[in-house]
Amino acid sequence: MPDITIADLSQYRLHKAGEMLVSARRDIEAGDYASANNRAYYCIFHAMRAVLALDGLDFKKHSAVISQFTLRYLKTEIFSKEFGKLITNASLIRNRSDYEDFYICSVSDTEELLAGAECFLREVKLFLEKKYKTL
Repeated sequence: MPDITIADLSQYRLHKAGEMLVSARRDIEAGDYASANNRAYYCIFHAMRAVLALDGLDFKKHSAVISQFTLRYLKTEIFSKEFGKLITNASLIRNRSDYEDFYICSVSDTEELLAGAECFLREVKLFLEKKYKTL
């Protein structure tokens, strides 16, 4: 088994976040908004995990990933606190889209979630590029 560094793990998770974003775009273009919501959320989720990997952290529960990212990166304003609203909203929409019968998210809310995921991923990429150079 090859030696995997925390930078490798972070890059893998970042790549996975990018794949989720591509999938979300494809789903929204196909009119599959529930799937687009799910993929946009997972883009954000895997991007958070990419950042936390550099701290040597991982969690089994989504709520733990969100709370640790919030504590370490939003409350300290390493990332804009505005992303807290995006993360909370993405989690709520994803849960409702995935688990509630008859839940319908508006097209505009799905488009807004996707735009937020794109922005978040862009900021995470910039942050990680700087971090990788210091490892």
